[in-house]
Amino acid sequence: MIPIPSPLHPAVVHFPIVLILIGTAVALIAVFVRRWHLPLLAAILLTGGAAGAVVATWTGGEDEEMVGELSQRAEGVLEKHEEWGEFTRNVAIGTAVLALAAAALVAFPKAARGISLLTALAAVVASYGVAQTGHYGGQLVYKNGVGINTSASTGPASGEAPAKEKNRDDDDD
Repeated sequence: MIPIPSPLHPAVVHFPIVLILIGTAVALIAVFVRRWHLPLLAAILLTGGAAGAVVATWTGGEDEEMVGELSQRAEGVLEKHEEWGEFTRNVAIGTAVLALAAAALVAFPKAARGISLLTALAAVVASYGVAQTGHYGGQLVYKNGVGINTSASTGPASGEAPAKEKNRDDDDD
């Protein structure tokens, strides 16, 4: 039996990240190159990315309950991470619908090219959302220590907790 990671959110977020970013690259190429089934490939990648984004936002909401009490600063970063995650999910769903339409309209080249252009633009917006969501997710973990288990036996041999890096306020929230 395959063990299910706990928390699940960090394990699943990388799938939509990769699928949306690669899907965006393929969608951009598909605007100009209508060969090799590129519109269909873009639709598959972007639909997978949208489905993964739905799972990522769901697992994020579920795993949030395990976080516990946060500082006011960390709470603000978490809120931004959630907002960008939901934005990215919503744009990714819309992008997937456009990509599927572009692939379905292969018999109508002018319409398909126009929808491919809209798909590529929406995919760029979704990719920007991925970057922002990841930025705030990284801040949660690496600057605020959210989700880091300091009680694990991976610390120093003497049993003392690992030293926590000083929290810098020079970031651009």
